[in-house]
Amino acid sequence: MAEEAEGGVPEEILSLWEREQAQLKARVVDRDTEEWQREPAFSGLRRVGGVDLSFVKGDCARACASLVVLSYPELEVLYEDNQLVSLSTPYVPGFLAFREVPFLRDAMQRLRDTKPSLVPQVLFVDGNGVLHPRGFGVACHLGILTDLPCIGVAKKLLQMQLLHAGGDSFPLMGESRTVLGMALRSHDRSTNPLYVSVGHKVSLQTAVRLTHSCCRFRIPEPVRQADIRSREHIRRTLGLPAAPEPAPKRSQKVHPKGNLEETLD
Repeated sequence: MAEEAEGGVPEEILSLWEREQAQLKARVVDRDTEEWQREPAFSGLRRVGGVDLSFVKGDCARACASLVVLSYPELEVLYEDNQLVSLSTPYVPGFLAFREVPFLRDAMQRLRDTKPSLVPQVLFVDGNGVLHPRGFGVACHLGILTDLPCIGVAKKLLQMQLLHAGGDSFPLMGESRTVLGMALRSHDRSTNPLYVSVGHKVSLQTAVRLTHSCCRFRIPEPVRQADIRSREHIRRTLGLPAAPEPAPKRSQKVHPKGNLEETLD
């Protein structure tokens, strides 16, 4: 019998995943590729997307995969796709993409098939990009597979530093002193920073500026709306009692993978 690693995944599968990450990582573009990215006010940017998975309470295998598209700069919802899904791949720290990305990629494909005029020009992902142990987190993975500019926005990290006002940030370094991401205080009323990193087809500077411009509250509105709408879809589909929307600064989901491991993907 093959040896099993964390999460019950055989070692040979983890090795296969590592090789796939390494191959796809070579295709990541960490610079601005679109004309709108080079404009100070992001002129030409009309649609921003957000993706998220919300889990059924008490069930780490059933979740709602959500894709939303918002107008920019108004940040009004133009499109949403919510699907209840069953996750058969266990969670392993550093390999979140293999568990969640297939459902998010399918949502993007449905949008392209049915309403191509609403495909977002950039996608916010609830997770990390190059700020990852192997430099290839879920935002990179989804960016490569969808060929869209992607920005990774994580909510937790062990490293902390004082950020005084909305828009303040500081760099997050790798062992080689390479800047892998930025800690961003997204809003004056938010005391906890976000951790922004490049996913694909965007520079870190642009990713941080755009994240800040999309934050009405702590969490960028595309991801926040995906989270809210996925939870509401679960409630309606399963006939659960209505719950009040959480206060904005508490709108983070509680993910079954835990606080520390949440920073790895």
